[in-house]
Amino acid sequence: MSQNNSKKPKIEYGRKILNAGTLLAPLPAVMVSCGTPEKANVLTVAWTGILNTKPPMTYISVRPTRHSYGIIKESGEFVINLTTSKMVRETDFCGVKSGRDTDKLKKCGLHPAAASAVKAPLIEESPLALECRVAEIKPFGSHDMFIAEILAVNVDDRYIDSKGKINLNQAGLMAYSHGEYFALGRKLGSFGYSVAKRGSKTKQKF
Repeated sequence: MSQNNSKKPKIEYGRKILNAGTLLAPLPAVMVSCGTPEKANVLTVAWTGILNTKPPMTYISVRPTRHSYGIIKESGEFVINLTTSKMVRETDFCGVKSGRDTDKLKKCGLHPAAASAVKAPLIEESPLALECRVAEIKPFGSHDMFIAEILAVNVDDRYIDSKGKINLNQAGLMAYSHGEYFALGRKLGSFGYSVAKRGSKTKQKF
């Protein structure tokens, strides 16, 4: 009887199956501002992302028990403010404290400013802010998802070069991963680099 001499792949580490959960990382830790510049509130969320390009659509998922939930639901507006490593303490603070009994912006030394397309304020210290109008609210259980159209993008001039290109990599953005905050590190590549010929902008297949 012939023997099969083919080698089986060596498995050094096993896999463990866990119960279903929200273990997706990294995520953006953003500060969502709402209300008005005169009476502003802010909360930190990590459950956000892009839903569509044309029209530009985004979302945030918020617990109905959060103080900002009622403000956003009533006004139908909010602003997503990107955060940086320099804002990490303020970002964390606005995620664990409630606006019901704390003026979080004042406590953190952050400054609300008028947006261009919505009444909700943006945060001056943020390098980029997405001005959003709620299109739909979808309840899922623990959180409700606010689906919104991005009406305007507000960018700090310091991160726009002479050619109009936005260079957010210079802002020191941070990310959130399993309860911890991390500074974004070195550049690994650019979109499409894996199929581009060296020294050329054309693409090739594997």
